[in-house]
Amino acid sequence: MSDKPKFEVIDRRKMKAEEEQENQQHPSTPPEAAPEHPAPGGGPRLVVSEPKSAPAKPEAAAEPEMPPPPTAQESREQKMAYDVSAQRLEDLVRAQNPAMGAQPQISFEHLVQQFYVSAMIQMGAGAPEGQRPKVDILGARTTIDLLGVLAEKTKGNLTESEDKTLQTVLYEVRMAFLELTSMITVQGMQPPTPPLGKK
Repeated sequence: MSDKPKFEVIDRRKMKAEEEQENQQHPSTPPEAAPEHPAPGGGPRLVVSEPKSAPAKPEAAAEPEMPPPPTAQESREQKMAYDVSAQRLEDLVRAQNPAMGAQPQISFEHLVQQFYVSAMIQMGAGAPEGQRPKVDILGARTTIDLLGVLAEKTKGNLTESEDKTLQTVLYEVRMAFLELTSMITVQGMQPPTPPLGKK
C-alpha cells in the first residue's frame, strides 16, 4: 500500500459545458432537488460520494488524469475576476478600518517568509511564555523540503535579493531543524529516570 495521497482533479469547465449542453437538450427537465440543508449564502457544500464498485487498478498504473490546462483567455478572465473580488474585499476591510493603509503588493519575499514562519511554528517557535511548545517535526520537514524544491525550481530566475533571501531562510530553517532533531534523538536515547527512593 502506497503512502502517496490519492486525490481526484475535477475539471469544472468540462462539467459546466456538459451541464449547459444537457440544459439545451432537455429544457423542460427540472434541476436536481436541492439538498435538505443548503449551505448558508450558497457557499461550498461537503459532497460525499459513494465508493465505486469497479475493481481497483494496480497503484503503479493509477496515475490521476489531469484536465487540460486553462486557455490563455480563461486564465485572463479568471485573473480579472479575482482582482476585482480582491479589491472589493480590501475596500470592505478598509471601510471598517479607515486608519488602515493599502495592503502591500505580494512579492516573492512574502512567499519565502510564509514558508519560514510556518516551519518555525512547526518547530515550536512562538509558543506563549510558560507553555510547552507544540512541535510538528514531520510537518516542519515537509515545509523545509518545499523551500528546497522552490530553490531548485527557481534557480537562475531570481533577482540577487530574492536568491539571497531564499538561501538565508533555507539555511536558517535547516539549522533549526538539525538542532531540534539532535535534541529529540538525544532525549530518545536516555534511559528513563527511576522513581524517587529507588536505586
